Amino acid sequence: MISKACYRPALLTALLLAAFPAAAFELRSPDFTDKSPIPERNVFTSFGCAGANRSPALSWTEPPAGTRSLAVTIYDPDAPTGSGWWHWVVFNLPADSRGLPAGAGDPATPLLPSGAVQSRTDYGVAGYGGPCPPQGDKPHRYVVTVHALKIDSLPLGADASGAMVGFNLNAASLAKATLTARYGR
Repeated sequence: MISKACYRPALLTALLLAAFPAAAFELRSPDFTDKSPIPERNVFTSFGCAGANRSPALSWTEPPAGTRSLAVTIYDPDAPTGSGWWHWVVFNLPADSRGLPAGAGDPATPLLPSGAVQSRTDYGVAGYGGPCPPQGDKPHRYVVTVHALKIDSLPLGADASGAMVGFNLNAASLAKATLTARYGR
């Protein structure tokens, strides 16, 4: 027969875990906050928009245990396409990454960690493509997400579409942290 004393350490551990839950997986940017407007420096430079097309600086907290790689996406669900618009897709980031500097989405700069892949956006090329909603539309939402993944890397290349990457991200997801900014013109 097992004594009640054997259960006390397990009970104490369970109570402590309930009292002090793991920190939330959070995403932040010094360029904008959740529900705030996106500044011109992050806006696209074409299609009638005249921003600087610089990807935002991003930082995130410790991802959940078991995270083996990370990915970052920026998606506009309000684009008048019937399927939204992928503005940035970068994956195969090391699990110990805690952010990306401003401008990391420019394929001509070496600001991404080794092995990271930027794939094709809905602008038709790899790399960051900032907001540029149609003139007169209500402000669009831009959902910035860091994905914690249970796999070492996605088996995709730079020619993969945002939808294909999104499918693979959802299949390998452990957790997501998001912030949603807005932009209209």
